[in-house]
Amino acid sequence: MSPYTAHVDTFVLERLPPRHTWPEFRFTLPELNYPQRLNAAQVLLDNAVEEGHGARDAILSDKVRWIYSELKQIVDRIAHVLRSDLGLVPGNRVLLRGPNSPMLCAAWLAVIKAGGIAATTMPMLRAGELSKIATKGAIRFALCDHRLMEDLEAAAALSGHLGVRVAFGNGDLETRMSAHTPEFAACNTALEDVAVLAFTSGTTGQPKATIHFHRDVIASADVVGRHLLHTSIGDRYIGSPPLGFTFGLGALLVFPLRFRSATIMVEAPQPNNLLTAIQKHRATCLFTTPVAYRGLISQLSQFDISSLKRCVSAGEALPTATWDAWLRATGLKIIDGIGATEMMHIFISASDDGIRPGSTGKALPGYEACIQDESGQRLPLGSVGRLAVKGPTGCRYLDDPRQHEYVQNGWNLTGDMYRQDEDGYFWFQARADDMIISAGYNIAGPEVEAALAAHPAVRECAVTAAPDEERGQIVKAFVVLNSEYVAGPELAKALQDFVKARIAPYKYPRAVEFLETLPRTPTGKIQRFALRPKS
Repeated sequence: MSPYTAHVDTFVLERLPPRHTWPEFRFTLPELNYPQRLNAAQVLLDNAVEEGHGARDAILSDKVRWIYSELKQIVDRIAHVLRSDLGLVPGNRVLLRGPNSPMLCAAWLAVIKAGGIAATTMPMLRAGELSKIATKGAIRFALCDHRLMEDLEAAAALSGHLGVRVAFGNGDLETRMSAHTPEFAACNTALEDVAVLAFTSGTTGQPKATIHFHRDVIASADVVGRHLLHTSIGDRYIGSPPLGFTFGLGALLVFPLRFRSATIMVEAPQPNNLLTAIQKHRATCLFTTPVAYRGLISQLSQFDISSLKRCVSAGEALPTATWDAWLRATGLKIIDGIGATEMMHIFISASDDGIRPGSTGKALPGYEACIQDESGQRLPLGSVGRLAVKGPTGCRYLDDPRQHEYVQNGWNLTGDMYRQDEDGYFWFQARADDMIISAGYNIAGPEVEAALAAHPAVRECAVTAAPDEERGQIVKAFVVLNSEYVAGPELAKALQDFVKARIAPYKYPRAVEFLETLPRTPTGKIQRFALRPKS
């Protein structure tokens, strides 16, 4: 073990990409200057209790209410189980599996506090997917909600990893915890010791493992939680993104604890459940996806959501039609933003009076962003090109040659096509692989999707390129209808004419296919690659 790292197991540290392939990191804000020894769980929890916040609400659900001091005791007992009972040493990876719940939050904090590396997975993943994660990360330990153990057991058999598995919610972990003292000294981890191994959600079909340090976890809060959301004591955060998605980890655990506020866990975040919990617990900030906001609107009249001060959307582009509909229904402006698993959380956004409908926003404090061409040269304002960003967080893939694709010349290249206006606002055009070239015209798929989404028949839609002998490619739309509409050629023609009337006619979808559902990742992102013709 080097004198710098606290990790005894250096598997991940040894598989970091070479430093010359890392992006340029910038720590321009004074709050980002952290001490060389830093444990994220200690900052989020222990320090809160020491500061006198022990009696404040920390985690709420339909079953429990944990204040900070209670949460600390639970976390400390789990940390003892990991270290004393299971034999975890700093640097070991721990797979966490379960729906969003207070115990999943406590388990994550315990892993970090004990010096482990948390690999939180989406609850919908099955054995084959879990097996790939376990193999990629050489993961030996797992803490799992007892209701999801079957796939975990199968993944262990498939992978030859995950040899130490403990369930929670059925008394297994809880019985072990009861034998330990509620006091555990946080591992003396370094600023750049690894805390999180986050797996991308796989919109391209090839998930990658991203590496985040203890510093990255706290920095995401000190930028997004502080400067974008203005998180303060008394806030109560709620949402649908799973903790296995870094959007959810930040929004529903790291940010509220960093600023001594509370989080509300909703295991099954369907619209009715989310709205019920907002009303019951007086949530102040909601995090969910564009498609979820559309689903919430029809049920709003049955609930009191007057406690909400902010609403945040991420995961995919927010259609203007959805933004407008939510504003009309609630009086609240949705905060749009772009983030990435590689970047830990959001890096471009705007809130309150800074919001411009249709724009993603500006680079957040601490980040710099620009538009580049294929050779890495900055393009003039108003040009469409590749979004490039750098700041206090950035991409480090675990043992993956694609590091060279995401990081070029010190910049993180997100794979998104954007333009920037004279005021510094960024406007999403398409994912780089969603730009359609038809008869010489460049057509951004999301622009067509936004036009389609404004039609009352369309519940959701996705647009991709389809091969065409005459035009090279054509725009093809995949449409899920609202229940009162019937699919058929007449409706397809009506949708095409509707789009022609709203945007340039050459952009209209020349093919329309009706589907019952769209393929999505566990985080809710549309998998457009699954809709494209197989070559």
